[in-house]
Amino acid sequence: MESHDQPKNNPNIQIQNLESGSQKLPNFLLSVKLKYVKLGYHYLITNAMYILLVPLLAISSAHLSTLTSRDLVQLWNHLKFNLVSVALCSSLLVFLATLYFMTRPRKVYLLDFSCYKPEPERTCTREIFMERSKLTNCFSDENLAFQKKILERSGLGQKTYMPEAVLRVPPNPCMAEARKEAEAVMFGAIDELLAKTGVKAKDIGILVVNCSLFNPTPSLSAMIVNHYKLRGNILSFNLGGMGCSAGLISIDLAKQLLQVHPNSYALVVSMENITLNWYFGNDRSMLVSNCLFRMGGRRRPSLQPLLRPPPLQVPAHPHRSHPQGRGRQVLQLRLPKGGRH
Repeated sequence: MESHDQPKNNPNIQIQNLESGSQKLPNFLLSVKLKYVKLGYHYLITNAMYILLVPLLAISSAHLSTLTSRDLVQLWNHLKFNLVSVALCSSLLVFLATLYFMTRPRKVYLLDFSCYKPEPERTCTREIFMERSKLTNCFSDENLAFQKKILERSGLGQKTYMPEAVLRVPPNPCMAEARKEAEAVMFGAIDELLAKTGVKAKDIGILVVNCSLFNPTPSLSAMIVNHYKLRGNILSFNLGGMGCSAGLISIDLAKQLLQVHPNSYALVVSMENITLNWYFGNDRSMLVSNCLFRMGGRRRPSLQPLLRPPPLQVPAHPHRSHPQGRGRQVLQLRLPKGGRH
């Protein structure tokens, strides 16, 4: 009996059992179902008042359906001789209704959007793209065939556009050409948008610009403010390095700012610059971007939306790191001429 009791009282065995039990616990951070919990919580908090009012209305309706004409007469006489109670109840209802309408989120509306379309001289067919790529003498024959295969399967048509610096022989990727491309895209789309909506540049109170790979000084938002002579108290934001999620982040930022600053317009400029980010090497993982990115409108029609509060119900996707600490980076590499082959 004593030999059987000793293992139960041994602290080392108990610690080992606890450690083995803790290893079997699931890692909830890696569970995909947590997003559904968060989504359900969001809907619950957003519609909490309606969820509470529906049962109260159902109970009140059930109670009122049992009242007779005699009960209604007694209720009327009770209210007739208790004006103070009626006044207090009415004031409370008015106060609660006013508080609800003052604290509820303001609605934000999308007025219009515009996508930039470059000049016909910037047209780049698949044949022109392959010809320019071959003339650079930077790509091997295998990688040229790889780029041709990507072009055929990417879904890009024969009327895509490229910046002048990339189409030129030899290519001239420099800061001046990159600024020239950025100005053409931004100003072309904004001019068309202002003409469509009839909004004056002085009426814009919020400006949000996002471009992941090109972030000069002065910033892109400063270039827009100076070009259109926007008012001095404009709220200007320049987002960079956020990748493809920057478009939704910009929309959500504009929506939240409009809810805080009503009776204003917000201009959101979502773009990308490829002049300085064209890859002249033979790493196939980096060659894919050469075949997909083009000048002008994106595949999703979300360029340059102009917002005004009186609904956008799409929250921004936050930037999240890998749960185990791993991540991917976007690098800009400048290869020497001798190492490009």
